[in-house]
Amino acid sequence: MENEVIEFDIGLGGGGGSEDGDGDDVLDEENVASCFAAVRSYSPQGDLDLEPYEGMEFESEEAAKAFYNSYARRVGFSTRVSSSRRSRKDGAIIQRSFVCAKEGFRNLNEKRTKDREIKRPRTITRVGCKAALSVKIQDSGKWVVSSFVKEHNHELVPPDQVHCLRSHRQISGPAKTLIDTLQAAGMGPRRIMSALIKEYGGISKVGFTEVDCRNYMRNNRQRSLEGDIQLLLDYLKQMHSQNPGFFYAVQGDEDQCTGNVFWADSKARANYSYFGDTVTFDTTYRSNRYRLPFAPFTGVNHHGQPVLFGCAFLINESEASFIWLFKTWFAAMTGQPPLSMTTDHDAVIRSALMQVFPETRHRFCKWHIFKKCQEKLSHVFLEHPNFEADFHKCVNLSESTEEFESCWLSLVDKYELRDHDWLQAIYLDRRQWVPVYLHDAFFAEMSITQRSDSMNSYFDGYVNASTNLNQFFKLYEKAVESRAEKEVKADYDTMNTFPVLKTPSPMEKQASEVYTRKLFMRFQEELVGTLTFMANKVEDDGLVTTYQVAKFGDDNRAYYVRFNVLEMKATCSCQMFQFSGLLCRHILAVFRVTNVLTLPSHYILKRWSRSAKSSVALEDRVSDRKGLSLLTLMLWQWRL
Repeated sequence: MENEVIEFDIGLGGGGGSEDGDGDDVLDEENVASCFAAVRSYSPQGDLDLEPYEGMEFESEEAAKAFYNSYARRVGFSTRVSSSRRSRKDGAIIQRSFVCAKEGFRNLNEKRTKDREIKRPRTITRVGCKAALSVKIQDSGKWVVSSFVKEHNHELVPPDQVHCLRSHRQISGPAKTLIDTLQAAGMGPRRIMSALIKEYGGISKVGFTEVDCRNYMRNNRQRSLEGDIQLLLDYLKQMHSQNPGFFYAVQGDEDQCTGNVFWADSKARANYSYFGDTVTFDTTYRSNRYRLPFAPFTGVNHHGQPVLFGCAFLINESEASFIWLFKTWFAAMTGQPPLSMTTDHDAVIRSALMQVFPETRHRFCKWHIFKKCQEKLSHVFLEHPNFEADFHKCVNLSESTEEFESCWLSLVDKYELRDHDWLQAIYLDRRQWVPVYLHDAFFAEMSITQRSDSMNSYFDGYVNASTNLNQFFKLYEKAVESRAEKEVKADYDTMNTFPVLKTPSPMEKQASEVYTRKLFMRFQEELVGTLTFMANKVEDDGLVTTYQVAKFGDDNRAYYVRFNVLEMKATCSCQMFQFSGLLCRHILAVFRVTNVLTLPSHYILKRWSRSAKSSVALEDRVSDRKGLSLLTLMLWQWRL
């Protein structure tokens, strides 16, 4: 057979990084089909039905490499570039060897240092295979096969698994175009891969894996952020020049930002001094369906409204970057670390938070876990219409840890979910998201069962899936202005309107004059609720009296209140005061039967009062912290 020159298409590419999560599928089938039609010419690279032989010629070294890799795909092995030889005259490469990826043996000590052992060593893949192809350049400029070893010392990979081999996991140009189109429309890697597999009749025909798709999308996102970062930094510099109280910080070199960015205006920093006892770090917007990876720090003001403590732009989501972010955020704030913090269910965030705020109570957002539950257990929701109600009842309505544990076991047995990995994982984390385990910590919520629809309520209605950075600046400012106006309106209503009192109680009148309007209405609910409860003395040790408090005719669901009349301090088994900073109807019922006519001052948290934003609010916050801790300790001793 005469030597012939082989021309081979080498237009292949790949990606790196990793992509977290999966966005919502916002495309319907018709739109997805149109995306495929636009790139219908895409087909994984075809292989020539040829076997290498000595004397075979190629136009270039790259063509030889591409041919051998194509041959390897057809046969069932992966390739890599091995050795080369250079010219002594000009240093140009004159010979190149391509080998089976299993050639040679790994040096087990190559990545080990004196001070550090590899925590998770990779599996061994090299077994000393001799299969190889060598080419050398001719005077004509063409490359010729100088040696070819066909035999392998290991099993070859079958056709339905060859796409898993590294040298064959490549994304072609048309495939990238399709991924770009679907990613821009809001689809995540899992949805995109499902569409590709369906379109081309199997993952082996797609030519790459979901991991490669995630990697490519992550790099895509990183590249698209490069221009956004400069826009963001220009905006922050302008804001700082206009207001010296405006704080911003960049992780790493500001000119070549590869880390996170944080900023907070003077109002956000002041808000923390008044209401920084509980904080939510909302990372909802970093998911695929949002184009902006920003994360606000928010809290709750004295009207029960969301307030902003600053924002972050998440470029790097490593543990070290989150540690930098939390430290930078707290440096920009004033006062004590927060009593509690609510975040997404994320192991990296949890680890960083524990290192920066070891004394802060950490809670995972229950709303996010419920949403994830609908995704992870979609088949259960479809097959069992009552599952959602049972899950809600188990999580939200259990009044003791024992009741929750029993209910959970019944739930997983009833729906045969004992071995479900995700459910097992969230069960192990139950102390950080199930309400009954969190009652003894302060989260500034109006009741133990209350939870807003989502963590990200501050920017709801302003930022959505189509918001880009150019739009974000104006929408960010609009959201801040709108929230400020709502607070002004709530202040006005509190100072210039008078609530209708429902009892002749001096305590109700006192509360109406001390609390903001929203908080008073919530307190009034508890006070009026005492009228349906009875408080019976069950124990008295001379210092502390214990009362059983229950609704008329419902002794099976009773609460226990311990009351020290000398110190005017009471604790309830429902722990509502520790959780919300507002007295429960059970303690108020005991106050009623013991003729306590007005609220003791230590039960009126400054952060819920009309004067929450006075100059001494920070000092009182520290005092409030001590008071809450004391009550929690008293209740803990009573439980023991």
